[in-house]
Amino acid sequence: MSGIKRVAKKVNIPTKTDVLRLCGLFLARALARRRGPCFTALPTGVGITSDSKESISTTSSKKKYFARIKDHRLAKMCWKLLTWTPKRCRWDPDDPPKFSMGLNLLFGFAGTFTVANLYYNHPILNILADEFNVSNERASLIPTLMQAGYAAGLLFLCPLGDIFRRRAFVLILVFFTATIWLGLCLTKSFPVFLALSFITAVSTVTPQLMLPLVGDLAPPHRRATALSIVVSGLLLGMLIARLLSGILTQYTSWRSIYWFSFGMQYLILILLFFFMPDYPSTNPGGLNYFSMLFSILKMLFKHPVLVQACLVGFCTSSIFTSFWTTLTFLLSEPPYKYSPVTIGLFALVGIGAMCFGPFYSKAIIDRFVPLFSVILGQTYCLAGVIIGTFTGTFTVAGPIIQAFAMDLGLQTSQIANRSAIYAIEPRARNRVNTAYMVSVFCGQLAGTAIGNRLYAQGGWRASGGCSIGFVGASLVVCFVRGPWEKGWVGWKGGWGIRRRDLGGEKKEEPAVEQVLDEISAEGKLEGSGDEKGKEAVSGSETEKVEEVRAKEQDSGS
Repeated sequence: MSGIKRVAKKVNIPTKTDVLRLCGLFLARALARRRGPCFTALPTGVGITSDSKESISTTSSKKKYFARIKDHRLAKMCWKLLTWTPKRCRWDPDDPPKFSMGLNLLFGFAGTFTVANLYYNHPILNILADEFNVSNERASLIPTLMQAGYAAGLLFLCPLGDIFRRRAFVLILVFFTATIWLGLCLTKSFPVFLALSFITAVSTVTPQLMLPLVGDLAPPHRRATALSIVVSGLLLGMLIARLLSGILTQYTSWRSIYWFSFGMQYLILILLFFFMPDYPSTNPGGLNYFSMLFSILKMLFKHPVLVQACLVGFCTSSIFTSFWTTLTFLLSEPPYKYSPVTIGLFALVGIGAMCFGPFYSKAIIDRFVPLFSVILGQTYCLAGVIIGTFTGTFTVAGPIIQAFAMDLGLQTSQIANRSAIYAIEPRARNRVNTAYMVSVFCGQLAGTAIGNRLYAQGGWRASGGCSIGFVGASLVVCFVRGPWEKGWVGWKGGWGIRRRDLGGEKKEEPAVEQVLDEISAEGKLEGSGDEKGKEAVSGSETEKVEEVRAKEQDSGS
């Protein structure tokens, strides 16, 4: 049998039947070509000649060659399919697609069940620990690695949205995520599960490519409302993942929720393929990738409002993930001893806050300066964390109040921060979004790691005390720089919280639309391959867009 194994290893045949068939073929050829008794004996008694060895080598090379051709053709077919655009979705510079409510809801739906991939494991960490025979602390590496992978995807993939056409880029990422996710549904190895969790998290960044697109296309006076729908979808995904995961795990296996996610990823791929319009690149001339990454750092030294938003986002997101990961252990232990489905039902509390978000944005965030809404959001978070930390060990009302207040505060802060930072550099919104979201998910990574470590050492109140410190730090950052301050520190420009240009924003909108039309003209030149035309495109459009957005920033950042 060892001789067969050696031949099988040499020709790289995956099935046992094929191995036996090829071994017989090679042996027959060796006997037919034998010129003398020059067999090389094998331990099993099966012999092959030197001519046979050459035949095996030739056959193996041919099979590898044809396998490469087949793989190449399959990859080429997938590439053509994912980059092909249906006629109704193709870009027409004479009649560009409008950002309708239907498209807004589609982006929100895609964001919900894409970002949910990161959170399905949260309410079932104790079950995953039992399944893979590891400790609770080691099982908490799953959400930690997924947050790290998501942050890596934000840093290295999202900036490419300023170069590539976003439709094809989004479809390719969704396809890759859905395909690799199959491994999570099947593997029985904890190290493999950790590795695949990290890889899928890296490519689960498609909602962060959609958000800058919303900032590009939504009218300025409706931008916060449009963003709130997509952001609500993202936050809803964080919560509905816990709900579905708890219910399915309670009545079936924990793998059921992973199979559900596998199907949802392909459903999202199909919906986006048929309904997501194509948009031209905002930088049709192209950018150097490493220079583009370096420009993210330069933005942090150039725009104080971006740094302020990043610091607040880091602190707020850290308390969010710290709460939801440690809550699983709190509710599964005495005095509660809740089942996974009961723990998952806690997501309903946060879902109520998420549904309230778009109406809140229209009433508050669109009317007042973003910093005012950020401070309100941090106040909600602080009140919720204090109540939940000191009452959660003896009454379930504490975590319920904390969940509602924190989710409302987080949503308010995120929408307001995005409304402020998307007015900074119109042609670099993906990079601006990258800077902000990397800080947010670094905060989630820190919150998950620190929260679990403190809970393991000191219990619920230890992790909650750390969350109180994070919220306090975010409030300090908010009060260091006022809503009208142009510099890094101070309150120059007054304490007024109402936007000063509510009557003028709609007048600016045609200018923005005109510039976007000119950008689309550049995209048309890009598609035609006219290099001289690209060089002839004037830089005045960029200046006009930046001038309009700067006015918005001056009035509301």
